[in-house]
Amino acid sequence: MPSRATPTPKLDGLNGHDRFAHARAGLALGTFALGAFALWAMVSPRPAFAQMTGPLVIKAQGSFFVGGENKAVSLPTAGLMPAQSGDITVNQMYVQYQVPMKADWHVPVVFVHGCCLSSKTWETTPDGRMGWSEYFVRKGRSVYLADQVSRGRSGFDPNAFEAVREGTLANAQMPRILVATHQLSWILFRFGPKFGEAFADEQFPVQAADGLWQQMIPDLNSTLPQNPNPTWTQMAALGEKLGGAVLVGHSESGFFPEQAALIDARGIKGIVTIETGCATNLTPQQLATLARIPTLVVFGDHLADVTQPLSWMAAFRSCETFVDQLKEAGGDAEMMHLPDLGIKGNSHMLMQDRNSNQIADLLLAWIDRHVEAQRRPVSR
Repeated sequence: MPSRATPTPKLDGLNGHDRFAHARAGLALGTFALGAFALWAMVSPRPAFAQMTGPLVIKAQGSFFVGGENKAVSLPTAGLMPAQSGDITVNQMYVQYQVPMKADWHVPVVFVHGCCLSSKTWETTPDGRMGWSEYFVRKGRSVYLADQVSRGRSGFDPNAFEAVREGTLANAQMPRILVATHQLSWILFRFGPKFGEAFADEQFPVQAADGLWQQMIPDLNSTLPQNPNPTWTQMAALGEKLGGAVLVGHSESGFFPEQAALIDARGIKGIVTIETGCATNLTPQQLATLARIPTLVVFGDHLADVTQPLSWMAAFRSCETFVDQLKEAGGDAEMMHLPDLGIKGNSHMLMQDRNSNQIADLLLAWIDRHVEAQRRPVSR
C-alpha cells in the first residue's frame, strides 16, 4: 500500500453517496469565460466521431486487479458449499484496459464511475454510439476503466451480511445498499424537470434511457472503510503502476482523484473532476500537494433547474471555491462550465450525451495543453 503523503481530509458533505458540500460564496466567471471560449474555439474544428470509422487497431488489451488484502472468515454451509474457515481477498479494484499503437506518446487516462454504476459508464452509450473509452483510444490514449472497490467486478466484502444472517451482528448494523430508481435518476441526472419530461435542449438520448437503467447496479460502498476509502488508495497505486496517469472521476467518484493524490501523488499527472461537490476545507499542506497537479473541473447545464434531492448549484459553487483555492496555492486549475462555452443542454451523464465526443475533445485538448505540453515520447 502506498505511503500516505498527507492525512486524508474529513470532508463534510462528501460521504461517497453524492451528498455534496454546501458551497461558499460563488466566484465571478468573467475571466474564465474568455479563456474557456479560446479553448473551445481551438478544439471545435476537430473531426466528429462519426468520421472515425474503420477497425480499431490496438497494441494490447487486458485486465488486472490493484491492491486488496486477505481477511480471515468462518462461513456456514451455503448451498453446495460446506462450512469453511480460511481467507478471502477484499478491497481489491478491478481494471480493464486498452493500449493503442504509439501509446507512449500520451499519458494514460484512468476513468472511474459514479454511484450505482460501474465502468460500463465509459463504454458504448445507451443509444449505441461510441463511448469515451473507445474514443480516447482512437485518439491515441491508453485507457484504464476501474470498477470502484465493492462494485461490479471488484467484488465486495460479504462478512457483515453473513454476520447479520448468523445473528452475530444486529440487524440495524447491516450495511445499507444504495440504489437509485429510474424516477429519481431522471431528475437527479438533469434529464428533465420531472420523470418522462425532457428539457427542451436536453443532450442525453432520453429515448434510450432504458439502456442507462440497465447499467445501474447496487452501490455497496457502505461496506467499505471510509477514511480512506480503499478506492482512493487503489487509484493512487494504479497511477504509480502506470508510471503516471490522468485520473478522471465522475459524480460519486468525482473528487476521488484528489483524495488519491492526498494519499500518494507520485503517479498522478493530471486530474479531471466531473460533476460533483468539491472539498473547500483542505489544509494548506493538502492544497499545496494538489496544486502541483493540473486540475480540470467540468459541469454541464441546467444546474439551477434541479434543487432536490441535492443542489447542483451548491456543488458547482463549492468547486468554484476549490479551483480558486488551488490557484491561490499556485496551482494550474480550471473550471469548465459548458454553457459558458456556448454548449447547452448537457446532463449529469455528459459522457453519454449526444454531444459526448465534443466534450471529450475539450478534455483531450486540456490534457494536451496542461499535462502533456512539456512531455516527449519515450519510444516510438
